[in-house]
Amino acid sequence: MPFALWLGLLLTLAAGLFSGSSMLPMKFAKRWPWENTWLVFTVVSLVILPWTLAFTLLHNVADVYAALPATAFVAPLVFGFGWGIAQVLFGLSIARLGMALGYAIIVGLGALLGTLVPLFVKNREIVATGRGALILSGVAIMVLGIAVSARAGKAREGSLKRIAGGGSYAGALAIAVLCGLMAPMLNFAFAFGQGIAQEAVRRGASPQVAGYAVWPIALLGGLIPNAAYSSWLLSRNHTWKRFGGAWCPDVWFGCLMGVLWMGAFAIYGVSSVYLGVLGTSVGWALFQIFMIITANLSGVLTGEWKNAPAAAKRGLWAGLALLASATTMIAAGNR
Repeated sequence: MPFALWLGLLLTLAAGLFSGSSMLPMKFAKRWPWENTWLVFTVVSLVILPWTLAFTLLHNVADVYAALPATAFVAPLVFGFGWGIAQVLFGLSIARLGMALGYAIIVGLGALLGTLVPLFVKNREIVATGRGALILSGVAIMVLGIAVSARAGKAREGSLKRIAGGGSYAGALAIAVLCGLMAPMLNFAFAFGQGIAQEAVRRGASPQVAGYAVWPIALLGGLIPNAAYSSWLLSRNHTWKRFGGAWCPDVWFGCLMGVLWMGAFAIYGVSSVYLGVLGTSVGWALFQIFMIITANLSGVLTGEWKNAPAAAKRGLWAGLALLASATTMIAAGNR
């Protein structure tokens, strides 16, 4: 296997580790309500870090943007905005359906569409080849592994008796499906915003760092729904005042979430270059697999599965085995 592919796989693994643990610091935020922590996370991950990385690694990023027509920014902005809505819907879905069922629908649909749409739109000629068949088979096993892992999680948590917060099950399910359909839009923003990265390369940037010119634009679109929803909750719950007064250590948990989350996507952008022409399709599938594996193993290490039924534990390891098999098949198809 070529060195570049190995490096791409290792970087994608690192991105999955960062992403899979990015929400973990929120467990330790005890003094602030959700909306305060989320707004700090939003500002750090969607504004401060992407623009800092862009101006640090691409010294002429302003010239890159100035040289491009306005149409070059439309796709990443629109897809980024759609992903921002999905972020808000994600929180609502998990609250109403629970982790197991919510993740099965959202992550399953997001992984599937985020992999297949760039593949069929940008590299359709590969689909009918042996490589394409191997990748598609790996994607099918990936979705199966997600479903098995989710079923194990549901067995651990117990049967879903009611929909949290009231409302109909069908309505909660519809929200989760809509979220799953919109969740991969951040990958679409990156995949279909490559004209910005290409302009950065034309102006002297290496292909490995050129993607940092795309993230500020894509995440600017995602900033609007996330900041708006957090602000609405802060006003409704009268929690703006929590930002004032005595220093609160919870601010650092929000910042750490932002560093882990943005770090994941910054590394993913580089890994997609090393993975080759299928980087934004194969790379997304591997990124999702490593993220889910990390999240599940984090749960094991923090004792979440300690008292789970034996059947649930078997389901967990079966799901992880399927995801590992999917990784092998997708990586082999990308050779």
